[in-house]
Amino acid sequence: MIWVGVLITKKYKAQAVLFLGGMVLMLIAVYTNLGEILPEKERTGIMFFDMFEFIKKTLSSRAAGLGLNIMAVGGFARYMEHIGASKALVKLTINPLRKLKSPYIVMSAAWVIGMTLGLFINSASGLAMLLMVTVFPILIQLGVSRLSACAVIATTLCMDWSPGDTGSLLAAQISGMSITTYWTQYQVPTALCVMVVVAILHYFVQQWFDKREGHVHVALTAEELEKDKETMENLPPALYAVLPTIPLFLILFFSDIWVSWGKADDALEIFKWFATIPFLQWLATIKMDIVKAMLISLFIAMVVEYIRKRNAKEVMEGIQSFFDGLGMQMANVVTLIVAGETFARGLQSIGAIDAIIKGSQNMGFSGFGMVLVMVAIIGFSAIIMGSGNAPFFAFAALTPTVAAKMGLAPVLMIMPMHFIASIARNLSPITAVIVVTSSLGGISPFDLVKRTAIPMVGAAITMLAANYILFH
Repeated sequence: MIWVGVLITKKYKAQAVLFLGGMVLMLIAVYTNLGEILPEKERTGIMFFDMFEFIKKTLSSRAAGLGLNIMAVGGFARYMEHIGASKALVKLTINPLRKLKSPYIVMSAAWVIGMTLGLFINSASGLAMLLMVTVFPILIQLGVSRLSACAVIATTLCMDWSPGDTGSLLAAQISGMSITTYWTQYQVPTALCVMVVVAILHYFVQQWFDKREGHVHVALTAEELEKDKETMENLPPALYAVLPTIPLFLILFFSDIWVSWGKADDALEIFKWFATIPFLQWLATIKMDIVKAMLISLFIAMVVEYIRKRNAKEVMEGIQSFFDGLGMQMANVVTLIVAGETFARGLQSIGAIDAIIKGSQNMGFSGFGMVLVMVAIIGFSAIIMGSGNAPFFAFAALTPTVAAKMGLAPVLMIMPMHFIASIARNLSPITAVIVVTSSLGGISPFDLVKRTAIPMVGAAITMLAANYILFH
């Protein structure tokens, strides 16, 4: 594990390292009689080939199920960028900020808006780039320092809480529930608690830092103002802001959550009433999934594009951006998930996970104590590696086994592991969102993480407390 971590820290390709690490562990397990690679019925006849048989089976199942969901989400996000809908959504949501006058209230409000936009724009660095050319100039003009503005923007997606996020999709599958249930019943309540705390922390922390460092308001240069003006003008019609929200609307509208909430023993009277409405009962029978929602939304977006441009050839050529997004997700995310599962299989084969569990039990750790152990491992790894996905995907596959042996529901372990990965990456000066934001803001990434540290530690503590209080 240390060897794998060192290589990834040195910027070796994460997928290759995890694949190799998992294979080495499998070989060690077999030659030392600690475990096996595949059950007897699934073996190829040659032990060396068994490793590749495991990878083939895992890749096949992931590409057809979870991988297809992830690729569809990535393709749709890429198409939204191509037609300018993502920028239109950001412009529409940040316009009210211009009417507020208090710099630090605007700053905190901008963070809340950024977190909300994260439901529709799943890339932390992509969202940060959009906010740096829209929200950043507003904050600077109001008198907020560059460091404070960048700290808020860099942390706007400190929790990957979108139902279209790759980690959310994986976590829901590992938890054995639909993404709708996982998102509405677990992610949203936890994220709302964190949002309140972090918004307040940003308000006080950034203001305190600015005063301590003697910040003096410096207006934007003429070049920066002109760039801001061009960004806000060269956008599609405001209607395009609705397009990125269509998948979420479809997933929530055509689901059984309205009826299932009403059937719960402790349901509020209004939800019990919802469950009796024939229309909502009919909606619960309609089958809607991630892939279907993305394809329907893509079709609607292309129709809108044609109405706007009246150029069928150009509109049809634009679908290539969707296909490019599919390929990027397959190359970058799905392969990382499979590599992580290979590494996890190696750890299981040599008995490392059983050893960690027994050690934790001997030290008197409860189920929640084991959650803290897993969160600490992933959080530390995310800071060192500069990536939240790599450590989360490496350990996510182990969650059902660990949770079962500790007497926990898998969701109570996987959700904190998922959230800490995205929170902790904002404490690393080498992670993409920090590098992008500091570069565009003209500041040092090391100075930036000093500003993000307190709000992110607060986010981690609040997330763990909410998980324990709300669901244990």
